[in-house]
Amino acid sequence: MDYRSILADVASEVQPYIGRGQAAQYIPALANAELGRFGMALADVDGDVVGVGDWEVPFSVQSISKAFSLALVLARDGEGIWRRVGREPSGNPFNSLVQLEHENGIPRNPFINAGALVVTDRLQSLTGDAAGAMLEFLRAESENPHLAIDQAVVASESAHGDRNAALAHFMASYGNLENPVADVLHHYFSQCSIEMSCRDLALAGRVMARYGVRADGSRLMSRREIKRINAVMLTCGTYDAAGDFAYRVGLPGKSGVGGGIIAVVPGRCSLCVWSPGLDTRGNSVAGVAALDLFTTITGWSVF
Repeated sequence: MDYRSILADVASEVQPYIGRGQAAQYIPALANAELGRFGMALADVDGDVVGVGDWEVPFSVQSISKAFSLALVLARDGEGIWRRVGREPSGNPFNSLVQLEHENGIPRNPFINAGALVVTDRLQSLTGDAAGAMLEFLRAESENPHLAIDQAVVASESAHGDRNAALAHFMASYGNLENPVADVLHHYFSQCSIEMSCRDLALAGRVMARYGVRADGSRLMSRREIKRINAVMLTCGTYDAAGDFAYRVGLPGKSGVGGGIIAVVPGRCSLCVWSPGLDTRGNSVAGVAALDLFTTITGWSVF
């Protein structure tokens, strides 16, 4: 397929959606993002990468990082993490406290904030530097050694992270954290504050499309394990809009409130789209529309 032409068609058709929604208001460092931005990139399994629009402009990855932290934990530690976090859609907002109380401090899945805190906690135990391990991995997979953590976003999240702190302390009270709450929060905020472009994230996402094979040809994990990550991305990767995302897009995906979404076409390619305007459930309005158009044009989905 002519990837560049397809992405150009998507970018043209998605124009009415660009600028809709609202930037993430609960993180002041992200609140003034330019809503008119739009970028999209595709990296195929052979290493070719193309893009349109603002595809090389860095942005805050936010919860997209959760897919990669889960991959690192599963690669290093196997299935043990599933004793501490579930694999079911939550049906509640990503920062909800409600289910934790009913389910004795076990988060519903690894992509809501509570679940991601548990995964970060385990990665910290395994590496001694969860954020550093994440950054090193993403630099290698994106082939961009200049990736960095935006410390201004870290500070903004830390200053306004009371809900995340409450989630972490609540889980700690059930014995579901191994490290001090302050350490877990610091590494969690740092991972979310990595800046990457659509190009970077599409390249990094190839490990999901290549069934666990890394950019250097080595194997991060088995096909069975990567299948499971893709499955959880499909059912839980876009918060309480996962059903609608599966209906419209039909691909495993992970969104972030920085306005980015990664999506995986197993065996073919990985995609990243970015536009900062979010819907009420924290997903990019133009980003979801673009991925919907992409799978409609190409016929590529898991269904």
